Amino acid sequence: MISIYQSEDGRVTEKKEMLPGTWVHLCEPEEAEIELVCSRLNIDPDFVRAALDEEERSRIEVEDGMTLILVDTPTVEAEGRSFVYSTIPFGIIITPDNIVTVCLKETSLPRAFSEGLVKGVSTKKRNRLTLQMLYRNASLFLFYLRQVDKASSRVENELHISMKNKELIQMLGLEKSLVYFSTSLKSNELVLEKLLRMDFVKDYPDDTELLEDVIVENKQAIEMSNIYRDILSGTMDAFASVISNNLNIVMKLLASLTIILTVPTIVFGLWGTNVPVPFAENPFGFWILLAIAVVLTGASVLFMQRKKWL
Repeated sequence: MISIYQSEDGRVTEKKEMLPGTWVHLCEPEEAEIELVCSRLNIDPDFVRAALDEEERSRIEVEDGMTLILVDTPTVEAEGRSFVYSTIPFGIIITPDNIVTVCLKETSLPRAFSEGLVKGVSTKKRNRLTLQMLYRNASLFLFYLRQVDKASSRVENELHISMKNKELIQMLGLEKSLVYFSTSLKSNELVLEKLLRMDFVKDYPDDTELLEDVIVENKQAIEMSNIYRDILSGTMDAFASVISNNLNIVMKLLASLTIILTVPTIVFGLWGTNVPVPFAENPFGFWILLAIAVVLTGASVLFMQRKKWL
């Protein structure tokens, strides 16, 4: 799908023609749409296809006066009652007259600009718009990291009650999301630092300051990701140990009860043999035998309590 936007009086409105000064966004584009945009704006098709590869690494390429900035952007998808967090490549192509963004599927990053959530957007200032997108991208990482932290706290509370594998699997999924975030943020950091060394922002102090803010925001997201991942990993290890310990307690209790119930079974088994036994002729023999079984059972219970087996 091709979407064309242009800023007018501080607002971003959708257009129908790819005129100079417009922002062209490609979301899940078909091959015909890629060829159309590349032919109209004289873009190398490889620049566009690079952002459509889920395994593509973050990088910067400059060729024939055009710049490709490829970074990872966070995504979230519903899966049952929970959410799955991941990252996908997001390409920004800067041409002499336009800015083109490419993404494999719909994400929050371009939507924030097309819906006017970001103020002071000018599609004619391509470098400034690129930096604003990079800043928004780092902010999205921070937002989703807080969502992951809230989700892990919710699952942790459920673990206190249920102690089942379902919650541990959810925690494992959140930990995997944090690994994706941490890896993507570190890749983005390399791109941002390389961008700072280029002539991309050197001539404009305001853009340099904005890029430095982007780098700070990205570093903060990296630190938060590492902190949340360490906390989540420690929590999973702790709860796994608790679940294992609870299982050991249950098995210990069952083993103790089995031993206790074995004592009267042995007594009644001995008196159940088909040979002469004590109290066979005694009218109170049954009650005497029952008392012996109760006394021995009580003695075994006291013994286990003293040994702290029960």
